[in-house]
Amino acid sequence: MSRFLAAILLSIAGVASAGEPASPLQHFRDPASPYPFSAAVRAGDTLYLSGQIGVDAQGKLPADFEAQARQAMDNLVAALSMAGLGMQHVVKCVVMIEDMARWPEFNRVYLDYFPDRARLPARSAFGSSGLALGAALEVECIAHYPQQGTQGMP
Repeated sequence: MSRFLAAILLSIAGVASAGEPASPLQHFRDPASPYPFSAAVRAGDTLYLSGQIGVDAQGKLPADFEAQARQAMDNLVAALSMAGLGMQHVVKCVVMIEDMARWPEFNRVYLDYFPDRARLPARSAFGSSGLALGAALEVECIAHYPQQGTQGMP
């Protein structure tokens, strides 16, 4: 096997060859997910979470706005958990919401996931239409992925 082919195979497997750093990317994906994307991707000390809608494990999207908001946030918690992180690691959120008049209702749900009001993530929001699967909202986040041994730090 050529050295080049061996390096490619080791790179795909996530193993560095002598003198070469391992890939800085790490993908977190539920193998049972029918969707064609990773729930989260780590790049160095940053974890990028895919936008989450309020679809449950059975692929059902509740009609109720609050139920969708809670499920979307629960889906973010699950994506963070795959990477060994929690909501305290989130540094930025982007909220896409179909009806901005529901913004106060979303905020009540959102704050349940961030009990420390002194340490809320930065956030952007905008009105949107045509979200995936007819969802009323979508939330995506960026989290700090601390170096090994510091994950429990606040």
